[in-house]
Amino acid sequence: MKDVFKQLPDALLPWYRENKRDLPWREDRDPYHIWLSEIMLQQTRVEAVRGYYARFLEALPTVGDLAKADDEVLHKLWEGLGYYSRVRNLKKAANVIISTHNGTFPKDHKAVLALPGIGPYTAGAICSIAFDKPTPAVDGNVFRVIARLTDDDRPVDTPKFKAETEKNLREIYPDDAGDFTQALMELGATLCGPNRPPVCEKCPCQAFCKGKYRATELPVRLPKRGRRGEERTVFIVTCGDRMALTKRPDKGLLAGLWQFPDVPEALSGQAAADRAGELGFSVNNLLYEVEKSHIFTHITWKMRGIYLEAATCCEGYTWLTREEIKATAALPTAYRQFYEDNI
Repeated sequence: MKDVFKQLPDALLPWYRENKRDLPWREDRDPYHIWLSEIMLQQTRVEAVRGYYARFLEALPTVGDLAKADDEVLHKLWEGLGYYSRVRNLKKAANVIISTHNGTFPKDHKAVLALPGIGPYTAGAICSIAFDKPTPAVDGNVFRVIARLTDDDRPVDTPKFKAETEKNLREIYPDDAGDFTQALMELGATLCGPNRPPVCEKCPCQAFCKGKYRATELPVRLPKRGRRGEERTVFIVTCGDRMALTKRPDKGLLAGLWQFPDVPEALSGQAAADRAGELGFSVNNLLYEVEKSHIFTHITWKMRGIYLEAATCCEGYTWLTREEIKATAALPTAYRQFYEDNI
């Protein structure tokens, strides 16, 4: 196994420099930019992140701007990316950088790791890419590459496998730590990517890859826990040119975001109209219903959208025009899909 790791820098660095994708967060080594991109890329495709990354930096070009940003602005900039705790932690960390590090992003790995919302992978990525420190950034892509290169059929999603991988990588990190970290990421995202056969004939590591003959069988993972299902009825209520919104609680799933009013049960037809009345709406017409779903990490929402027309804009809700929603109200994807159906 050790011999595989020792050969990685010489194989990966020239390949990466010739074949790396043109990504906006690779244009410089600014730690703020690298940090933002790594947080955005969690659970999100690269192509989806490009536009968000550009808009976010245009609105908040410095850590100081991020620290002072209004929460509503942050949520709107993040709208559609999901996992909104990420952007809340970005602001918390920015305030720590301002108050504790005089506005300068810390270079020390322990100090970076101590920032809110930054775990071992993100700290390793920031310190290696921005500051060329030998701090491995080990995620699912890297696990896959290492399991295949070493022909290791142990489950990769265990603390032992992760610790061993980090240790072995740390021992062979070259001076060009940033490029090496990104080269490993690049290989795992492209030629040795997930949910498809690896492109072994183009891999810079094919000469010493021990698992290439059974690469499609690797990596091995522990069995996943099943998602629990929940049913929700969502009320999309219009009054003239306005729609009723309400805020979610400050804690818990989708904390502090806007939503259409809903109840945790499946309702339809007159039963749904009656429940809307109990929620305070003076229902004129039941317009139509649609079925949707939304998948979270451990929960699947089966959602029925009930489109209603109200006689008055009753109290207890915030009534916004579609233009106001588009401009200022961050709707998480679970609810935004009903809004998009109605424009």
